[in-house]
Amino acid sequence: MSVLHHAYLDAMGIQVWQRRQGVQAVAQILSSPVVQDLQASAVSPSLPVIVAPHQQLQLPAEWGALEAGIVNCNRCELHRQRTHAVVGAGSRSAAWMFVGEAPGADEDQQGEPFVGKAGELFNLMLNALGLARQDVYITNIVKCRPPGNRDPHVEELASCAGYLQQQVALIKPRIIVAVGRIAAHSLLHNDLAVGVLRGKEHRYSDAQTPVVVTYHPAYLLRAPHEKRKAWEDLLFARSIVSAS
Repeated sequence: MSVLHHAYLDAMGIQVWQRRQGVQAVAQILSSPVVQDLQASAVSPSLPVIVAPHQQLQLPAEWGALEAGIVNCNRCELHRQRTHAVVGAGSRSAAWMFVGEAPGADEDQQGEPFVGKAGELFNLMLNALGLARQDVYITNIVKCRPPGNRDPHVEELASCAGYLQQQVALIKPRIIVAVGRIAAHSLLHNDLAVGVLRGKEHRYSDAQTPVVVTYHPAYLLRAPHEKRKAWEDLLFARSIVSAS
């Protein structure tokens, strides 16, 4: 593992044991302005979140129709209270696809998935893998925010299911990372706990795309002792991508 990766993991709050001769190099990285900014971003809501720009030009017809369908969707009651429908963000030819649960207040306001404090931690997790937001595709099971951040209802999940199926079909990712309980249950059609589902390679529908389950960054902010497990999940996902 490189010293830069050590630095990112330290910024995430994950302790990594290392040889003594590597300590000085890691300390130099940790003291650099770049990593100090990353450490601050994990706790400071005032810093901007790095988000991938929308790709509005030269979209395939399928993407244009899909995006318009989501933005103008009124299939369930969630559309009545939304500020923005959250389509997704990142590369539409990505090997990695991250699927979260539902937009929260920050996502509803900005129209982007995984922003706010949870998004800052998510960015750090990607950086530790050597990835950036623009390298992956990020979306949610449900595209509009449920009131009070409650769990989506069954009919709301059903109304959005076709949108995610289309996104997977268009992107053809090599791995899907189900981020959080709702995402895992919806993708895998079961109700097992995240702790039971993680650490295994699952498959998504007829596409047979590999699926790895991990904890949601919002949960990790409340339970920082689980960050190491989330990091292990991402390493497991990377091993699947490398082998494919």
